[in-house]
Amino acid sequence: MTTDRLQRLRTFARIERMTMLENRMREGWDPAEAVIDVPDEDDLVVRELVTEMLEDRGQLAEFALARVAGRGDGAEAAEHKANADRVEFELLQQIADEIPELILAVWRVADRVGIRYNGPDSETAVS
Repeated sequence: MTTDRLQRLRTFARIERMTMLENRMREGWDPAEAVIDVPDEDDLVVRELVTEMLEDRGQLAEFALARVAGRGDGAEAAEHKANADRVEFELLQQIADEIPELILAVWRVADRVGIRYNGPDSETAVS
């Protein structure tokens, strides 16, 4: 990824973050809580990159459906959640490898969505 592209993504993320903060303030949120609740700019960049990578693979709709199914209480919900977590974790690892500047944001995003690394010898994530 070029520095220019990363800067553009960060600019868009900054605008998105400011908009999210403004909306929360208008809804009556405590400013301190709103700042904590809204993702950092780089976290938003990472989320955008994950979405782009899923689109490039032709898996965005399938991933979204797996996330929705994973929130259910059906017999296969845990399996859908685990599959979606695995795919997302792989994408996050790829982002961290390719763009070292975003490593901290990658792990914050993983934590926010509840994905945990299972250790250095493991290639999988656990939820």
